[in-house]
Amino acid sequence: MSHSKPEIPHVMRAVVAYAPEDFRLEEVAVPTPGPGELLVKVEACGICGSDVKAFKGAANYWGGPGIPKYMVTPCTIGHEFVGHVAAVGEGAAERHGVDVGDRVTADQIVPCRECWYCMRGKYWMCAVHNIFGWRNVVNGAWADYMIFPRNAIVHRVPDELPIELAVLVEPVSCAVHAVRRARIEFGDLVVISGTGSIGLAMVGLARLKGAGTVVAVDLSEERLAMAGSFGADVTVNPRLVDAVQAVRELSDGGIGCDVYIESSGSPKSVLQGL
Repeated sequence: MSHSKPEIPHVMRAVVAYAPEDFRLEEVAVPTPGPGELLVKVEACGICGSDVKAFKGAANYWGGPGIPKYMVTPCTIGHEFVGHVAAVGEGAAERHGVDVGDRVTADQIVPCRECWYCMRGKYWMCAVHNIFGWRNVVNGAWADYMIFPRNAIVHRVPDELPIELAVLVEPVSCAVHAVRRARIEFGDLVVISGTGSIGLAMVGLARLKGAGTVVAVDLSEERLAMAGSFGADVTVNPRLVDAVQAVRELSDGGIGCDVYIESSGSPKSVLQGL
């Protein structure tokens, strides 16, 4: 049994993915929350670089030689979201610590809570690895409403946080997770390779962690200029200079950086770091 308000409509708009370059704005039924589930009215949802890659047909979403298909379609896209609880399924308010009207977001991964990783607290490595927006069992937020499943990791969002910041909670959380795992020490020479939104957040976080020198690497001069405003001491464009040599020249004894964080998704960037 779910508790809902009468103003919730029966039909909503949603962007539904069927195939590469086949994302359709459709009218679909508003889902009903089951036991432990929340119905959330979406306030805003970002557009991730992965959404663009999926639209263009990237093999890691649609499959290819040696790569299994990840997306389960038709599904509603969108995993960088904030919204308000519109209805709660039986037991959901107690399970998630929220109620109708609360402003919320959720981790993009909905863990199974049963696999080897989940049982050891490493839910981001969940073997099932359902992520909002990529599979129709966890439809995303390019819609008027969405369901937070029973196993979702739900967080309250302060009402006073501006919408343009609230919608960045998920990508900035990814940046925080990576920078924490990098174990930056005071005075370290840190390279952030790739300065999209998450990379830019990493630049600022590396500075907060006490890095001695933060180097931003990107092919875009516009992004590198932004990286400087986020706290990068040095910016490097591999199209213009030898990035590896440039970093070696900044280091003590020419040994290179202490920490290298790859945030571009480019295989060349991985090799550059190694």
